[in-house]
Amino acid sequence: MARQPADKPAHAAAPGATEERAGSKKLGVLGSLWPFMKPYKILMIGATLALILTASMTLTLPLAVRRVVDNFRIQDGELLDWYFLAALVIAAVLAVGTGIRYALVTRLGERVVADIRKAVFDRVIGMSPEFYERVMTGEVLSRITTDTTLIQSVLGSSVSIALRNMLMFIGGLVLMLLTSAKLTGLVLLLIPVVVVPILVLGRRLRVISRENQDWIAASSGNAGEALGAVQTVQAFTHEQASRRQFGEMTETSYRVSLRRIQTRAVLTVIVIFLVFSGIVGVLWMGANDVRNGLMSEGVLIQFVIYSIIMAGSVAALSEIWSELQRAAGATERLVELLNAEDTVIDPAKPAMLPKDIQGEIRFDDVSFRYPARPDTVALDHLSLHVNPGETVAFVGPSGAGKTTIIQLIQRFYDPNMGRVTLDGHDLRELDRSDFRTYMSLVPQDPVIFAASALENIRFGRLDATDAEVEAAARTAAAHEFITALPEGYNSFVGERGVMLSGGQKQRIAIARAILRDAPVLLLDEATSALDAESERAVQGAVDQMRAGRTTLIVAHRLATVKKADRIVVLEDGRIVAQGSHDDLVSQDGLYARLARLQFTDGVAAE
Repeated sequence: MARQPADKPAHAAAPGATEERAGSKKLGVLGSLWPFMKPYKILMIGATLALILTASMTLTLPLAVRRVVDNFRIQDGELLDWYFLAALVIAAVLAVGTGIRYALVTRLGERVVADIRKAVFDRVIGMSPEFYERVMTGEVLSRITTDTTLIQSVLGSSVSIALRNMLMFIGGLVLMLLTSAKLTGLVLLLIPVVVVPILVLGRRLRVISRENQDWIAASSGNAGEALGAVQTVQAFTHEQASRRQFGEMTETSYRVSLRRIQTRAVLTVIVIFLVFSGIVGVLWMGANDVRNGLMSEGVLIQFVIYSIIMAGSVAALSEIWSELQRAAGATERLVELLNAEDTVIDPAKPAMLPKDIQGEIRFDDVSFRYPARPDTVALDHLSLHVNPGETVAFVGPSGAGKTTIIQLIQRFYDPNMGRVTLDGHDLRELDRSDFRTYMSLVPQDPVIFAASALENIRFGRLDATDAEVEAAARTAAAHEFITALPEGYNSFVGERGVMLSGGQKQRIAIARAILRDAPVLLLDEATSALDAESERAVQGAVDQMRAGRTTLIVAHRLATVKKADRIVVLEDGRIVAQGSHDDLVSQDGLYARLARLQFTDGVAAE
């Protein structure tokens, strides 16, 4: 279940990690967030104005302090009071501006991240099954949650703090030059010494952060897989192994995070030590100038405050740089999802289907191999014509290509060769959401959502009334067991339908298909999980439902396909025989051998 070997060392490449791309070595990848921020220009303008206001007020405070210090000994107490009052007003404006900035920036971060999450989900929910053969759903969920949380932290806080500190740095530098050009020149000599470790360690930090997020996503995928099959895990007493696998991946993520923390701590220590050591040296020289009468106490204190502001800005920027590096890694991973190319895409100008679909289906010399199994032929030059309203059943051994036919009809995959048509239209020329509305599916493994029985059936047609839902349930022989539930149709059936039996899940899925009332009906082992009594009831419902519809039935149990207009026998992706039940039995081929395995004494049951 784990995607990484149990003995994988901590420094190994994380699952799903990709080669460094040239553009990802810089923070430029954060520019990918601009399309999500662009609609909220008013919020950004307001936040920027509040940011400029608070930075200006902060830079004004040292001027007031200088006035107070230099004029402390004057006899005019009223003037001194005005200086203190001015300082108080500046503090009040600073407080209000900071509050406004926080509210606007935080709102912007929350709004943008919500849009990103929706955009990523909108993208992945429409991806074809091939995408999920390469990416675990747990990893996708990790990107939607963990990675977007990092981006929210940056947009809702870090970017604002970074811009504020950049303004403070630039403004403080200008005012330091005006206060004392000599001392400022000495301070500027420190900048290259500070910037070099930021650039060197910062890039290393971004790489480690990306690896850290990859391991978190991998462990989430591992946990999601185990919890999604928790009964199987417990049935095979695999709990301890699952705990070990998840624990090893989580510990690896922790060890990688330690490297990130250590790198960031070293960066912080170096930057703060260099900055404040330099400032101490500069202030020592300034103190000597005051003692020699070259500078007033107020000017020195003003310079000291600006030096502290500037040093604090540099230290904050080094911290924010680390956060931006992490956000760059998270953004890169989300952009990968948003830019992921699907192998099944809708045409730019799809053909339009008429509303009165007849349901004619044709396979023209179709060959297909699953992307995950390129060496295995799923369908081999298969040609098939299904007439409107005809019921065609597909039988054959496992792996013969029966379910593949159903998947190609729904265009979950495109054939490698040949074409699949609906009423003469190549499916590749149609919009998937358009032609799929004319199809109703009952899958082999019925999907039940964590909702009520009513909502699960209504999934087939969202505008259906309660009465229509109940009618569909009655037809699918599901009404009795649903009404026996604690709250009837409003009963919550649990995640993946854990409160229902296999047969009950199947009947819910059949009711959903009945409610959809589509001209093409696809039944993939629709009665495989039913007991004999339920199968008889549902079979009657299916017989009633397929009247006037093009129906394709996949079944291993031959008793469920005997009434089909035509039975198609598949083997190794090819059609080896087709005809009625009696005709196929009389041919003594593959179908006859399958029939002898299922019916007493090799004679078809009547």
